[in-house]
Amino acid sequence: MRQKVISKYLQNLEKHLEDENPILLEAAKAFHDLDNIAYDLRLIEMDESTAWRISWWPLISVLGTFSAGKSTFINQYLGLKIQRTGSQAVDEKFTVLHYSSDKETVTLPGSALDADPRFPFYQISTRIEDVAKGEGQRINAYLQLKTCPSEHLKGKIVIDSPGFDADSQRTATLRVAKHIIDLSDLVLIFFDARRPEVGAMRDTLKHLVADTIKRHDSNKFVYILNQMDATAREDNPEHVVSAWQRALSENGLTAGRFFMIYSEDAAIPIEDANIRQQFEKKRDFDLKDIYERINTVGNERAYRILSALENTAREIDKIAIPEVWDALKRWKKLVHLSDAAIAFTIIGGVGFLAFYSGLLGFLIQPSFVQVELGILILVMTLFHYYVSEFFAKRIRKQLQKRRIELNLAENLEFAFDQNTTFLRIFLPVTRPIGWNNQVHMKILSILEQSKELVQSLNNAFSNPSSKSTTTRTNGTDEIFDDIDEINPNTGDQNDNRPDSNSSIQ
Repeated sequence: MRQKVISKYLQNLEKHLEDENPILLEAAKAFHDLDNIAYDLRLIEMDESTAWRISWWPLISVLGTFSAGKSTFINQYLGLKIQRTGSQAVDEKFTVLHYSSDKETVTLPGSALDADPRFPFYQISTRIEDVAKGEGQRINAYLQLKTCPSEHLKGKIVIDSPGFDADSQRTATLRVAKHIIDLSDLVLIFFDARRPEVGAMRDTLKHLVADTIKRHDSNKFVYILNQMDATAREDNPEHVVSAWQRALSENGLTAGRFFMIYSEDAAIPIEDANIRQQFEKKRDFDLKDIYERINTVGNERAYRILSALENTAREIDKIAIPEVWDALKRWKKLVHLSDAAIAFTIIGGVGFLAFYSGLLGFLIQPSFVQVELGILILVMTLFHYYVSEFFAKRIRKQLQKRRIELNLAENLEFAFDQNTTFLRIFLPVTRPIGWNNQVHMKILSILEQSKELVQSLNNAFSNPSSKSTTTRTNGTDEIFDDIDEINPNTGDQNDNRPDSNSSIQ
């Protein structure tokens, strides 16, 4: 039944993308094919889909230090005071904001996100549990979902984050933040111009700057020095900016734009008209650029989905299968060596006793041979079962550690377990179940298809006479209309979903 639900979800996604974006339609079909491959390889379970690992609508995340004006910026952009603001850390949860036509704002717990594959946090509790034991059950302490009637949210999702330097549950928070960054099309990173003591923030700067500029998608990060109005009364406000620029460059950020803004509603009054005009001009100029990035985030969405398709296929082919295959080889080698050792020990022990006790003739009498063989087979079988389980459990833990280290979504342990049956140890083959040259060629075909789809996107942008299929940033969420009645986790209907007719006014 649950497999039917997954197929229904993908079919509805494909049906919608047929009108909204033909290129992403082909990507959705490719994810469907990849699901079948991953399931046959036991890398995903029956109720999972590789398409659920990404967000099919544009995703914007807002990260930064506490009290850096993240929530104020979001409220200003949305035109609604939906997020709490203040000079101290006011919220220690990641807040997922999406559109609803209802005028009333509704707040739902993090478990609503963790259990619903339509949102980009499906089963995030499992990943939190991997890095922080016991914290996966406390998903509501890390996430919440808010609906918002702002027209600016139509067809998008915005994620507000807690301050990096104000959270006591550091490991789990960083795990959620990494997941958000991986899924996002645009990442706005805020710093507080009122707190120029950047030397005390080395750890925070490492996570927000040093760890992000090394990524292949580093162009999606925008660094913003917020609340610049607080520096207007300084004799040399440029010193504040210079201090932050030095701190960022020390962490490796030596190129790209560095925006400087502040909220007009929360600004400190600037009495000097000339200084006020300079600050407002710079603020408006930078805000225009930031809003432009937000408004065109749908373009990044298409490339991000195609990149995820390629990365998932390559991950299965080049990382997940080799890891499981190597684990199976080690398991078989250890079990075979143990079986040989116990067989040699038993036979050698019997021979030693027979030689020194003169019992050899007695032991080989026909009346005793069958009993002796039966006992030997029983002992060997029990020992084989115990040893195979012992080494399987040991290697399974190593695979789990490798999966976390490599940040793999594929369930290496599940695939390994399905390949370590009692009888499989006696088979000469070690390759994982479902893996062969034909499957390998299918994955290569998906990889080639992903490259062709990227070229199609490029052609849509570079050919002035063609109609672009990627500039539409909205509409993917109409699939909710078709799948709400069969939500695999809740079965509830939910009208609080991103609207399909979005536009930034």
